Amino acid sequence: MQRQQEVTKHNKHSHEGELMNKAQLIEKIATETKLSKAQCENIVDCFINNVKKTVKKGDDVKLVGFGTFTKAKRKARIGRNPQTGKAIKIPAAWAPKFRAGSEFKALVK
Repeated sequence: MQRQQEVTKHNKHSHEGELMNKAQLIEKIATETKLSKAQCENIVDCFINNVKKTVKKGDDVKLVGFGTFTKAKRKARIGRNPQTGKAIKIPAAWAPKFRAGSEFKALVK
């Protein structure tokens, strides 16, 4: 029950549907492709690792119709320590970013 509450809190922008985890995605791919779960897990892991490595280098991964994975620079900013309320400096940092493609956006609408 607590896990469901965490998912609900984390997924507050989702208006409907459930959370699909990696194991469920692998099972769905295995069912649709008739490949084994082990093969599908290797494919999913390979995809994720290659996206991570490519974006880390600073290159984009563009999947037409789905979206683009990029590396984006976050500006330095002032934040607040939630326990004390004291202002703290948050340094500039790099962060991964995903921008949905037009077909994906249209499908979700």
